[in-house]
Amino acid sequence: MSRSVTVIGLGPMGQAMAAAYLDQGYDVTVWNRTPSRADALVARGAHLAASPEDALRANELVVLSLIDYPAMYATLKGAEDAVAGRVLVNLSSDTPEQARAAARWAEELGGTHLTGGVLSPPPTIGSPDMSTFYSGPRTAYDTHREALEVITGKTDFRGEDPGLAALMYQLNMVVFWPAMLAYWQAVALAGAHGIKAADIAPYVTENYAGMGQFIDFYAARIDAGDHTGDVDRLSMGVASMEHVVHTNADAGVDTAFPQAVLDAFRRGADAGFGADSFSSVLKLMKK
Repeated sequence: MSRSVTVIGLGPMGQAMAAAYLDQGYDVTVWNRTPSRADALVARGAHLAASPEDALRANELVVLSLIDYPAMYATLKGAEDAVAGRVLVNLSSDTPEQARAAARWAEELGGTHLTGGVLSPPPTIGSPDMSTFYSGPRTAYDTHREALEVITGKTDFRGEDPGLAALMYQLNMVVFWPAMLAYWQAVALAGAHGIKAADIAPYVTENYAGMGQFIDFYAARIDAGDHTGDVDRLSMGVASMEHVVHTNADAGVDTAFPQAVLDAFRRGADAGFGADSFSSVLKLMKK
């Protein structure tokens, strides 16, 4: 198997990926709209392509680390002829439908598209403990799995539908961003009382670690359609979030985020779910 790869897009993630390949002795070609971002990689032995077309033609395996799929089309505009025979591993974030459209686009040009959903932040790229979703042609995945594991640790192949890896990634982002915003909210509230972020960090970490027990407990019930209010009640959630909103307001801290949670709980209670588990708000979220 060839130990050569092209990386297109040298933001923090792309730079980390190219560096990981260099660490493992790969022959690495890179391209970025701002060439100076490649300086440190070139100093380590990477080849800077003169154009996206040259970057594509350099290797069969091409890793795309761009902001989204429109950025891929913009970057490769004019280089479409060079897509033929290439395996484009698109690690950009976007929707499942965008991933499916990109797979059709690549196939029409004679190339292969593998969708990736990377759960690692740039500092942990190359760590064997991290995990990444992939979907698309199984043959391409199997052929290049060793190379994919260099940058994204454990690989979780979700199937041949190119949209599945993007969907799994977005499901994780649905949880990640609000969870971190909840922490920022707590930091803002703590700061209003003279308490530092580092002071509450251990307690927040313990809180998040314990969330796994709740997720496992509710998952089985939700799949069974069981929203019985024997352990918790939505009415309790309404009261609790009212206290959270008032505590933030009293401290002069912005209440938009906790208010949004309270509004969701109130909608559920108004719909008649007050005596049910707060998981009953799912009924309002589903189609």
